[in-house]
Amino acid sequence: MQKQYASPAGHWQWAIPVHHKQGVRSGEMIWLGGQSDLGTDGTIRNPDSLERQVDGSLENLDRVLREFGADLLDLTKLLCFYVHDHGAGEIELLDMIAARLPEGARPAITAIPLPYLAYPGQKLLIEGYAMQAADGSRLPRKYASSSDATPLPAPFASAVRCGKMIFVSAQTPMLEGSLAYPGDIIAQTRQVMRQIGAVLGDFGAGFDDVVKINRWYVGQGKAEDFEPAAIACGAHFNEPGPAATGIPVPRHSLDGHLIKIEVVAMLGEDGTRLPRRHAWPESLWDWTIKLPYHHGLKCHDMIFLGGQVSLDKQGCAVDPDQMKPQTRQAMVHIGTILGELGASYADVCKLTTMYEGPTGLDAMHENLEIRSSFMPDPGPATTQIVFPALAYPGMIIEIDAFAMVEPDQA
Repeated sequence: MQKQYASPAGHWQWAIPVHHKQGVRSGEMIWLGGQSDLGTDGTIRNPDSLERQVDGSLENLDRVLREFGADLLDLTKLLCFYVHDHGAGEIELLDMIAARLPEGARPAITAIPLPYLAYPGQKLLIEGYAMQAADGSRLPRKYASSSDATPLPAPFASAVRCGKMIFVSAQTPMLEGSLAYPGDIIAQTRQVMRQIGAVLGDFGAGFDDVVKINRWYVGQGKAEDFEPAAIACGAHFNEPGPAATGIPVPRHSLDGHLIKIEVVAMLGEDGTRLPRRHAWPESLWDWTIKLPYHHGLKCHDMIFLGGQVSLDKQGCAVDPDQMKPQTRQAMVHIGTILGELGASYADVCKLTTMYEGPTGLDAMHENLEIRSSFMPDPGPATTQIVFPALAYPGMIIEIDAFAMVEPDQA
């Protein structure tokens, strides 16, 4: 599919040469790489000030959107990573963002707390997804109304439907306005999945319509942290299921809160289920437990990949704790999956990279340069987030990829 790329004049750039761009448009979709309060010299403009970094991050998002003739009103989803250091909490962050969005903007939103981000003094990183008609007009939207969904401050929506796409905000386990089952990750997972099912039902959709699922669970990089909630979540999907990514975080914003889950679903605008193809190449890795997910999924013109890593078929790290070979292996897996679905690196619109390591640009550049080398120029939008640990011991990078190609012919 034809693509447009955005790297606005006067915008910040990476400190090393890369093929990535700040935004990519393909069809009605606009993919925005992670934006922070970075200046043209690539340094944080307002170190350690969350409120001022909200201003700068949204300003940068808006600048990229305007390169496509769009603006913040076209947003369908925001994903925010923020430093939780006993300063402003999640509700305060959401209120700050809400106050700076234009009237009429109602995106879905997910906020993930972390102990630090890549740049010194960085408090916030926001990536976004927007949709706009080919002629530049606003696309109509529908919003979930389920009372079972996690309460969010106005104007954020529990879920947004735009065309064939349904974006569901990360759900927190809530019952009657309070955190449900504190400290019990399996019960919390089941509660969150009930909420997601109710929200999808507002649009006539269900779990079989989910194309991508992200789990953000409390863990320290051990298989025993990953497995119980993964099994509880996977029980809601028939095989072959959606593409999936599961990332541990040190904590969520509330004591006893152990998991958040967000999904993307696709459904025909007339309410019919859209056909899809799945990919599991023979050369790829597997989890330590049986799960219904597939490494790649194509639905209409969209391709979603689960997080790609350097594991073997028994779920053990290959090249443990070595960033460069693990990055190369993850990128090779991405190319293999894309090829099985009739696509290539040139069709990728967005990469989201989660890596284990310390704060600082050296750690980020170690994998950024390799990821970029697999991409043609101009390349996809990208986001990179540093975590204290990932799902399995010795596994230190996980890369999500999203691509767009022409729909399969009937």
